[in-house]
Amino acid sequence: MCGNNMSAPLPAIVPAARKATAAVIFLHGLGDTGHGWSEALAGIKSPHVKYICPHAPVMPVSLNMNMSMPSWFNITGLSPDSQEDEAGIKQAAESVKALIDQEVKNGIPSHRIILGGFSQGGALSLYTALTTHQKLAGVIALSCWLPLRASFPQGPISGVNKDIAVLQCHGDCDPLVPLMFGSLTVEKLKSMINPANVTFKTYAGMMHSSSLEEMMDVKQFIDKYLPPLD
Repeated sequence: MCGNNMSAPLPAIVPAARKATAAVIFLHGLGDTGHGWSEALAGIKSPHVKYICPHAPVMPVSLNMNMSMPSWFNITGLSPDSQEDEAGIKQAAESVKALIDQEVKNGIPSHRIILGGFSQGGALSLYTALTTHQKLAGVIALSCWLPLRASFPQGPISGVNKDIAVLQCHGDCDPLVPLMFGSLTVEKLKSMINPANVTFKTYAGMMHSSSLEEMMDVKQFIDKYLPPLD
């Protein structure tokens, strides 16, 4: 059952140092797990925020000669006209929405949750935020693209997240997901949601990875949109 989180181990979690009044759900990239990102987020954590880094289920990935690896959905290619795994992307988005629902049940309202991700995980976080009925605090989209972009209407969306804050970041030397994809994505986002709330940051010399400077920008964004309640 592809994209079903039940088959994947429990998420890596950085617990809040005191009562959690906000959460960050962060989705890793292709072939990775949540552990590396949970360590990175632990380095910038705020005491009232819980950080949840789920692990993608393992599935064969067409891009990598059908080898099985952790993947949120199948990827055929990395060019703008590559065929996309529409069913897999939608199913993965449902899994993420279920994770958000779980935190709401735990007492954290959805508007106190930031959804984020890197590469394939960032793509899924953007898609989920733009299609969910759950009002979110923001999206952190690192080195990624907007999947199924043709499925979105031209012009502004009407959903609960039409004014959502987005921090999109990209390395200008990314050989895997070229900066151009990030630039095209940010233009599309600005046509769909309030453009004043979309921030696009690029990092000189950064490849398909993260950096200390980027993590500091992520921290500032989290601090701004998930402030302590007391």
